[in-house]
Amino acid sequence: MPSYLSRPLTVLGLLFLSHACYSAYEHSTSIPHQPSNLASTPISSSPTSTSLPLDISLETVMSVIMICVGLVVGAEELKPITWRVWAGKVERESGGGGPFQGLEDRLGFVDIRAKRKEFADWVRDQDGENQR
Repeated sequence: MPSYLSRPLTVLGLLFLSHACYSAYEHSTSIPHQPSNLASTPISSSPTSTSLPLDISLETVMSVIMICVGLVVGAEELKPITWRVWAGKVERESGGGGPFQGLEDRLGFVDIRAKRKEFADWVRDQDGENQR
């Protein structure tokens, strides 16, 4: 579908949607309401149905579909995102840091055994200095 039809299609969909809303309003006001004096109404009276007729519901759904199609067809074409172009731009703007600099600079896993050995060596050195 050509993009020059998007605006008329959207406007026509909005027109149909406003007509459907008006029809729903008219339908809701034409339903006879129960009298305000509840004491005079019989208990066995059945409530009136307030569901919309099928034509109003279909008009609403079709108008929303027309609006959606008109907006999608009229939207400008999406531009592809290239990861390396984006990352290069971000790094140039941030001065070489980049969005993942925090992940790259974080400490890796700590070697517990090596840390225990370093601590034990430090304790032995401290004990050796204290004994002198």
